[in-house]
This record gives sequence, C-alpha cells and structure tokens, in this order.
Amino acid sequence: MSTALEEKTAAARSLVNGQIAAYKSEICVTSSFQAEDMVVVQMVREVIGNVPVIFLDTGYHFAETYVYRDRLAREWNLNLVNVLPSLTVAEQESQFGILNQTAPDRCCGLRKVGPLFASLEPYRLWFTGLRREQAKTRANLQAVDTFTLPSGKQLQKVSPLADWSTRDVWLYAEQHAIPLLPLYEKGYTSIGCEPCTSLPFDPADPRSGRWGGRKQECGIHVQPE
Repeated sequence: MSTALEEKTAAARSLVNGQIAAYKSEICVTSSFQAEDMVVVQMVREVIGNVPVIFLDTGYHFAETYVYRDRLAREWNLNLVNVLPSLTVAEQESQFGILNQTAPDRCCGLRKVGPLFASLEPYRLWFTGLRREQAKTRANLQAVDTFTLPSGKQLQKVSPLADWSTRDVWLYAEQHAIPLLPLYEKGYTSIGCEPCTSLPFDPADPRSGRWGGRKQECGIHVQPE
C-alpha cells in the first residue's frame, strides 16, 4: 500500500471510529454494492459487525447486482436491510407507464428517494461511500455533514472516502480481498438501475452513463427543500 493510501486509510478509519464512538447506536450504512460502498461497509463493520446495511431494492437493478448483493450478504454475514418501494415494478408501470423513460426524476422519487428517507428515520449516524471525484455535483462534498430529512429529523452524514480517487478504492479493495461487482469488468464506472445505466459517454466523467446523460443524481444525496 502506498504511503498516500496508507494515510487516507488511517484518516478514514479514524473518522469512522470517532463518529461511532460519539454516537454509539442508531448507526447505519447505505450501500448500492458499488466498490466504494463495500470499502465503507468493510470499515464500519470492523467496529460494528452487525451494522444495518441499507440497500434500495428498486426492482430495476441488474441481475448481476442482485447476485453480488446476495453473495456478499452471505459471505460477510451482513445485516442487510432491503428497502422496497410501496409499489412493485409491475404496479408502477401499470399505473404510470415506464417512468424511467418518460419521467426519470419521478421514478427515482418513487423507487429510491422516498423509500430511503423513510428508512433513515430510525438512525442518527449515516455512513455513505460518496466521493468528490464521482461527479461534478459532488465536488464540494463534505466528509461530515448534517442532513435533514423531510420530516425535519437531522442525521450526521459521514462520507469517509470523500477525498479518495477511484484508484485508491480499487487498490484498497484488492489489498483487503474485497470482491467487486462483476459489471465493472464490462466497462461500467457507475452502476445503478439497469434501464438508466449505460457505459460512460465521457471517460473523464464516471457518472456520464447514468440516465442517458440527462442528469447525474437520483436525489437521495440531495438535501430536501
């Protein structure tokens, strides 16, 4: 491990440990099972082995994502919390049509944003795998921030890898024997729901393959107004 990555790893672990010591309980991690999320899950589980790992099961994920999720949940004995929307895919498409094509913001709201905010209500400390390098919309990401849910409840939102590069994440995963989602091997750089994820259009922008370039965020990491 390079000296720079050793320093970043030590800083990330120190942040994780310090936040957990301060809050002690009502702690969760959100994970889409992408590489950086698995690094954060691994770091938090070093301290709290049974930390709830929240996964937004939109019903639209790649088959490979579900297989990988189930594999890691089994092999790591994760305390996996699968959060489901109020409507099944079939019910939503019957009522509103294919929203991921006609109104992707509404689809994300129904299948990701609303369910996540509801699922975060029991917690006070929320760990994420967000990084500044992931997108222009995340350039000002703070490692520690206050997040207010629509209900008014406030959480401490912690992103231990905020200043990590993609290379840092991959090196750490390799050195700690963290298997990664096989879709990366096909060229995907940011992986969400299958209908709204393609190979990146811009090699310099990892999220350029999301939502056909129409937007870069689903809304779960945007402070509600």
